Amino acid sequence: MLLAALLSVMLLRCLLLLFTCATFLAQVVQAENVTVIEGGTAEISCKLHNYDGSIVVIQNPARQTLFFNGTRALKDERFQMVLFSPRLVKIALSNVNVKDEGGYFCQLYTDDTHHQVATLTVQVPPAEPTVEVKEQAVEGGEVELTCIVPRSKPPASVRWYRERREIVGVTSQQENDKTVSISNTIRFQVDRKDDKAIVSCEATHPALRGQKRVNNYALNVHYSPKVKIQYPAGVLREGDTLTLMCTTMGNPEPESVEWTRLNDSLPDRTEIQGKALTIPRLSMMDNGTYACEGENQYGRSVDEYVLVVYDPGAIVEAQSSVPYAIIGGILAVLVFAVICVLIIIIWCSVRQKGSYLTHEASGLDEHGEVQEAFLNGNENREGKKEYLL
Repeated sequence: MLLAALLSVMLLRCLLLLFTCATFLAQVVQAENVTVIEGGTAEISCKLHNYDGSIVVIQNPARQTLFFNGTRALKDERFQMVLFSPRLVKIALSNVNVKDEGGYFCQLYTDDTHHQVATLTVQVPPAEPTVEVKEQAVEGGEVELTCIVPRSKPPASVRWYRERREIVGVTSQQENDKTVSISNTIRFQVDRKDDKAIVSCEATHPALRGQKRVNNYALNVHYSPKVKIQYPAGVLREGDTLTLMCTTMGNPEPESVEWTRLNDSLPDRTEIQGKALTIPRLSMMDNGTYACEGENQYGRSVDEYVLVVYDPGAIVEAQSSVPYAIIGGILAVLVFAVICVLIIIIWCSVRQKGSYLTHEASGLDEHGEVQEAFLNGNENREGKKEYLL
C-alpha cells in the first residue's frame, strides 16, 4: 500500500517535469509588440532561444512570407533584414502607414511549428486643424465655428480657446477606415468689437508628446460703417485752403464716400480725391454745412462740418479752441457771487448798527424812568410835608 502511494507521487512528479520541459521547449521564439508613428520606421524583433538552425519565417498580417531564413520573399523594398543571428532576428519597415498595422508572425519550424505574434500599432498624429464658418458673422448675431481634425489615430482631443479661456463646444467623430475624423463646434454672439479677435482651436495627441497643433482664427464680423470728418484747427479766413478728410470704419469698408453741402451745391472750386475734399481760395460765399456719407450693405453713416470763413481783419475766431460762451458764463456767475457777498456784508452791517441804536434807546428810556421816579419821589415828599403841617 505504501509502495503504491510512493509510485503515484513519483509518477506525478515526472508528469509535471515533462510538462515543464515541454512548456520550456515551446518558448523557443518570442516577439515584442511595436508602436510607431505613421511615416516612421518600425523594427520587428523575433528572439530565439535554444536555436538549433531550424527554419525561421517572418510573415505579415496577411500571412504573406516576408523573409525565409533571412532571404527576402516579398518584393516590398520597405522591408529590410537588419539582423539574422542564432539569438535574434530583426527586420525594419520604413515609411509605415496604417495599412501596415496588425500582427507579424515569427515562426520557427522544428518538429513542431512554434510561432509568436508581434503586434504593430501605428499612431496617426493630427495635422493643423481647419476652421469652417457656417455663415458670415454680422454684428448683433451669432457665429458658428467648427474646428476639424480630419485624420488621427487614436482620436485627437480638440478644444476651443479665447484669451486662454476654454469655450465649451459640441464634439463629434466619424470613422474613416482605420483613422478618425474629429470636429468641435461652438456658437456665440458677436459685436463689432469682436472683429479681428482671435479664437484658437487646439488639437492634442499622444504622438505629439506634449506639443499641440493650433489654428489661430481671426473673427470676421461685418457691421455698418461709422463716418468721421477730420478738419483743421484754428481760424479760416478768405483766401485760405480748406481740406477735409472723411474717415470711415466699417466691415466691409465703404468703397467710396459722398460729399454734399446742405441746401446748396459744392463750390465750383471743390476738389475731391478719394475721401478728401479740398476747397482752395476760400470766400465767405463758401460758408455752410458740409456732409460726408459712407455706406455698406449693413447701413449708412453721416458726419457734418460747419464752415465759417471770416474776413482777414476779423478778430473773432470761428471754431476757436477757446469756449468764449463758457468763459462769459463763468464771469457772470462770478459777478453775481460778488454782488451777493456785498449785499450780505451791507445787510449784516446795517443790522449790527440797528441793534446798537436800539440798545442806546433802551438806555435812555431807563434813564428817563429813573428821572421820573426821582421827580415823583420829590413830589411825594412835598406832599407829605404839606400833610404834616
